[in-house]
Amino acid sequence: MTDQPQPPESDVPAKPTAASRTTLSHIMTGSDTNLLGTVHGGVIMKLVDDAAGAVAGRHSGGPAVTASMDEMVFLEPVRVGDLVHVRAQVNWTGRSSMEVGVRVMAERWNESTPAQQVGSAYLVFTAVDEDGKPRRVPPVAPETERDKRRYQEAQIRRTHRLARRRAIKELREQRAAEGIDD
Repeated sequence: MTDQPQPPESDVPAKPTAASRTTLSHIMTGSDTNLLGTVHGGVIMKLVDDAAGAVAGRHSGGPAVTASMDEMVFLEPVRVGDLVHVRAQVNWTGRSSMEVGVRVMAERWNESTPAQQVGSAYLVFTAVDEDGKPRRVPPVAPETERDKRRYQEAQIRRTHRLARRRAIKELREQRAAEGIDD
């Protein structure tokens, strides 16, 4: 989904980053494992999407749908018995889209050791109205230096994402013009 023309930004007041930040926690069980005996990456991805979706809905004040997962990085395996914390926040907003950054932390459920980062992800959500059409979202107001850095990095990811889409479209058009049918 792409951003559609919307009313001027002044019609929608900015929301601070902390207004929609959330953490989702879940204990991993045997039903979450893959054939290697660790937690399946898809289980972690669902938790990431759930937390990011909650943040996008909170920030936009209504329904928001996953438009893309820009990046998902698994740093360490997650095991049965780990308490997983999925922390999410809005990093950047466009007219109807939002980048949500997610950090995945894990700790043993029965130990008092600090949680360790096991993954991270960036997702893009589009706010939608009751007809499924894109709707305006409030601008995000970064509050801390870290929030400002995340906002700037999100702009870089957006620029790269759009350039990649454009380059792929141009390549496909060129191949079609050359009569190459893939």
